Amino acid sequence: MSEIILMCDPKVAAIPVRECGERLVDVRYSRLPVDHSRQDPEGAFAHMREGVLGRLLAAQATLPEGVRLLLVEGYRPPELQEQYFRQYAQELRDANPQWSSDQVHRAASRYVAPPEIAPHTAGAAVDITLTDTDGRELDLGTSTNATPEQSNGACYMDAKNISAKARYHRHILASSLTKAGLVNYPTEWWHWSFGDRYWALMATAQAALYGPTTLMERTAG
Repeated sequence: MSEIILMCDPKVAAIPVRECGERLVDVRYSRLPVDHSRQDPEGAFAHMREGVLGRLLAAQATLPEGVRLLLVEGYRPPELQEQYFRQYAQELRDANPQWSSDQVHRAASRYVAPPEIAPHTAGAAVDITLTDTDGRELDLGTSTNATPEQSNGACYMDAKNISAKARYHRHILASSLTKAGLVNYPTEWWHWSFGDRYWALMATAQAALYGPTTLMERTAG
């Protein structure tokens, strides 16, 4: 397995952002199925950049018959990202009191991106899985919110401790999304993005297209 570049890597933060100004769109009015388990009062979870939605719909069109994408979460407000990162870092700190601050920060970034570079806050990232045509989720080895500790590392895209069926489903997901131009964060099989700093690094783009934003700023008008 090749070495994984984590979100906290300085190479990610070094990517410049050239904000293109593209709007956030509510995918609940699109053909993309949505899981409402992470519904928030403003419906932020169901928003993403228009270009990301277009690529997801293109990916969905290439899936095998009887298989569909299911959006679990898209845009995440910066303050919520900060809360998630702080809480998970504290869990790791409590479980590993001998770790340095740098070790905690690095380990936390496997599961929650540092707020300053998080793709979700740019509307560039999605947590996504597969279902059948009746809306039943397919087996992809873990839930879409399983930490490395909870899953014994099975949340990693290339994990070996999953069934052949789960590995096949991950292959279907990865094949369709990669062809549509998205990139995966290898520590989370469900996390895919386009246009953010991590995407730019992986796709060797000169700059990110989307920077951190707010729902009000990108949906106005």
